[in-house]
Amino acid sequence: MEGFLKDCIKRFLYYKELGDRTLEQISEEELHWMPSSESNSIALIIQHMHGNMKSRWTNFLTEDGEKPWRNRDQEFEQPIWTKEAALDIWNQGWNCLLDTLAGLQTEDLQKTIYIRTEPLLVYDAILRQLAHYPYHVGQIVYIGRMIRNEQWKNLSIPKGNSQAFNEQMKKSSPSH
Repeated sequence: MEGFLKDCIKRFLYYKELGDRTLEQISEEELHWMPSSESNSIALIIQHMHGNMKSRWTNFLTEDGEKPWRNRDQEFEQPIWTKEAALDIWNQGWNCLLDTLAGLQTEDLQKTIYIRTEPLLVYDAILRQLAHYPYHVGQIVYIGRMIRNEQWKNLSIPKGNSQAFNEQMKKSSPSH
């Protein structure tokens, strides 16, 4: 398990960065755009992630991850905040997660915690969230890409550039 926490933090930071780079590209109005009446806006997804992150990672080792003060259903009601407020709670949630992970020790990984009374080993609870948050970041990126369309600034390898990217990676790799 050595390095597990460091690697998880690295992965979480990667997905936060994808979200950050998407949020930089959208306006306050676009933050609230929904592809359909049954969809969620980026603002709603942020609101949900914030609620989940604060609930799961506050007193992580000592309290159930589903806190009595959390109202998950309200997280999916239309928010009325500014982009500044959305970015604030986006960062609050991520900081709660990252600060908690940074405070864990390797020996904590085998401890049992609870989420909605379900017992989970700490490392499994981390993996659970490492699947959950990228799922929602992917939604944010996808909606952002739909909104920006031709003005979208690519977050990875642009279409048609895979071969050139791979060649560049080979040239910069220390093993070649």
